[in-house]
Amino acid sequence: MTPDPIRLTSLAHGGGCGCKLSPAVLRQILATTPAAAAFPNLMVGAETSDDAAVWRLNDSQALVATTDFFTPVVDDPFDFGRIAATNAISDVYAMGATPILALALVGMPVDRLPIESIQAILAGGASVCAAAGIPVAGGHSIDSAEPIYGLVALGLAHPDKILTNRTAQAGDLLVLTKALGVGVLSAGFKQDRLAPGDYEALIATTTQLNRFGADLSDRAGVHAATDVTGFGLVGHTLEICRGSGLAADLFADAPAWVQGAQALAQAGVRTGASGRNWASYGEAVETPVGFAEWRRDLLCDPQTSGGLLIAVAPDCAETLVDQARAAGFGATRIVGRLRQGAPGVRILDQAA
Repeated sequence: MTPDPIRLTSLAHGGGCGCKLSPAVLRQILATTPAAAAFPNLMVGAETSDDAAVWRLNDSQALVATTDFFTPVVDDPFDFGRIAATNAISDVYAMGATPILALALVGMPVDRLPIESIQAILAGGASVCAAAGIPVAGGHSIDSAEPIYGLVALGLAHPDKILTNRTAQAGDLLVLTKALGVGVLSAGFKQDRLAPGDYEALIATTTQLNRFGADLSDRAGVHAATDVTGFGLVGHTLEICRGSGLAADLFADAPAWVQGAQALAQAGVRTGASGRNWASYGEAVETPVGFAEWRRDLLCDPQTSGGLLIAVAPDCAETLVDQARAAGFGATRIVGRLRQGAPGVRILDQAA
């Protein structure tokens, strides 16, 4: 008899971007990290929670460097590799850069996981890199207690075209290019509660490369961008607010939702990370009276390989939405706006 395949998710305490450190813990850890101001060619560091570091190479080129890795969010090894690689490369696109190279980061319990499964994880990641037009040129591996996979991703952009959290403007509208609910769906998957088609919807959104970001800075009215991952829509909106010194309104019903996510959330399915997220930044968020907890959870839901969150001038927002949809991001929506005020997020039941 062939033994039953090992469920990757059973080997990890968390999964995907839901296993990130909470925003509050991360801020405490980084509070004593020395600033990198002594390096004049470092254009973007850790100060404003941007998606990648940026180093000016010359007057026409800047190197964008990032790394991302996590434990399994699904059981299929090939799909896990694809999701992790798509998520890592997204940080390059979110800075307005074009990826050029990747290095693999691999930690595997080699005494518990078959070699064939590890090979499939790496093959999944390599397939995404090939789709992005870049090589996996090397990497590093260790024997670890839990399966861990991800990439170092490098990209190039013009120094004048880097997109960060710092340059959003009051009055900008916030455009989100993917549906929300990945964390809830991954929790439902672990509980065997996904309805027919839900898993396929989960895989489709988490393996869609955010290549729309590569030329974002050339699109009219775009001022800033990030991608929505482990801190949820609210958390990553708050990063833009803090980086740019602005406040934001989020329209609670505006985002698209991955198939099955709302039903699962209403049924009480949630991730531990959504609660940690709220505990970390809830004091900076204003919610409507009587706002249902499940709706709040969805807006704090950790996204693995989520969409781009783009700050764009209001007269250019609809055009940008149309461009994103034409590029294959059919779930693109206007989900909020930025305004003058102390950094913070106000959730509205409807656009006002």
